[in-house]
Amino acid sequence: MAEQQSDYRQIVKATSLFGGVQVFQIVIQVVRSKFIAILLGPNGMGIAGLLFSTTNLINSITGFGLGTSAVKDIAAASGTNDEGHIARVIRVLRQLVWFTGTLGALVTLVLSPWLSTITFGNREYTMAFIWLSITLLFNQLTTGQTALLQGMRKLQYLAKANLAGSALGLLFTVPLYYIWGIKGIVPGMIVTSLLALLASWYFSNKVKVEKAKVTFNDTVNIGKNIITLGFMISLSGLTSIGAAYLVRIFIRMTGGVDQVGLYNAGFTIINTYVGLVFTAMATEYYPRLSSAAGDNKLSRQIINQQAEIVLLVLAPILLVFLVFIKWVVIILYSNSFTAINEMIYWAALGMFFKAASWSIAFILLAKGAGKLFFLNELIGNLNLLILNIAGYHFFGLTGLGISFLCGFFLYLCQVFFISKKKFEFSFDKAFLRIFSIQFMLAIASFIAVNLLERPWSYIPGVILITFSVLYSYKELDKRIAIKSVILGVKEKIGLK
Repeated sequence: MAEQQSDYRQIVKATSLFGGVQVFQIVIQVVRSKFIAILLGPNGMGIAGLLFSTTNLINSITGFGLGTSAVKDIAAASGTNDEGHIARVIRVLRQLVWFTGTLGALVTLVLSPWLSTITFGNREYTMAFIWLSITLLFNQLTTGQTALLQGMRKLQYLAKANLAGSALGLLFTVPLYYIWGIKGIVPGMIVTSLLALLASWYFSNKVKVEKAKVTFNDTVNIGKNIITLGFMISLSGLTSIGAAYLVRIFIRMTGGVDQVGLYNAGFTIINTYVGLVFTAMATEYYPRLSSAAGDNKLSRQIINQQAEIVLLVLAPILLVFLVFIKWVVIILYSNSFTAINEMIYWAALGMFFKAASWSIAFILLAKGAGKLFFLNELIGNLNLLILNIAGYHFFGLTGLGISFLCGFFLYLCQVFFISKKKFEFSFDKAFLRIFSIQFMLAIASFIAVNLLERPWSYIPGVILITFSVLYSYKELDKRIAIKSVILGVKEKIGLK
């Protein structure tokens, strides 16, 4: 019991640490999105979303997943305490990011007329993509620096680099939007990528690494391992980004750029602001699960523990969004974006299924089943793409929320079946109980806000949120003894 409590506390501690960093970054992103929404409107947000998603797609193709695969190799080298080997791995990584970054820039430069035509239906944005080609190089070089910091476990430097880059990007880009309007989007993206590079370079230089000469054989041997793993990861990421890109193109062709802007705004709330819980937990969860990958019973225990904590933390947040989404949208964006409310209602329910499936899916990578992981992601993203297109065609923006719910329900069924068949996975009764109770509270909130007029819907909504919070607190207290944790913190900081 004490061992399990320690495991739960480790999960919560890691979530708090990395969640704090994510919150700061998201606050900055919220402020930037608010300025874009006010200064540029849905049309400007749509253009920015299309430019970003296009360059992000190219980066996924040409970047070879180095940001993930290199972390593993640097961490493994760091564990050997062989300074020479560490230096060689880092040197090879820096060579690779220069190569992949230059490749991404050249691809964007050469294909700029075609990218403009595919993305916007005309060649008016050819010059925009020509200018944005430099961001592919900047972003990949930044990836190399942040991979170094993460692999060497210099997480404080990593956090400072991310926060500094984001804050400086906001400080310098908002005036561009104010002065130039929509014409300031491209310069803003370039400045943001440059400042992120400078911030990551500054903090990575604080990490003392030996200078190393790398032979051709070193480059091949070390680079092969990084590229091989990164390639499978990038293929998986490519399917997700590609599906999102095609959805945006379909929305632009059938509904216009304004609708793309609304779509981006809605799913920024769901995937970024609400999804920060996943981002915060992933940093600690994946290596912990990987270390137990050889033991199916222990892997099952870790997955269930993680899934429980995810739901207990996430559920009350989702209920707040369900009840108060109107005010959330207005605060984050403006009154011009209230058309996304219905979409977010449905997507919030879908997040429950995403939470459960997210916890399971890591087992495929932890077990080293790279091909199976890719196949799973490919099928999942194809299903979601078809559902998104059908949903928007028949029900507009609301249909995108419904498709999100249906897509992640199917994905949960899919990844559960694979994991049960291959790795003997099953959900514990504790997780199923937590899921059932919190999901029922969410459905009740959904019904309340859709049947009752405001402000009357707030009364049952607040009651349901309170139940969700109290239930999460009770269950978390069972697992981590919240009161003793608080007392321990008070003692450390000298409070009575």
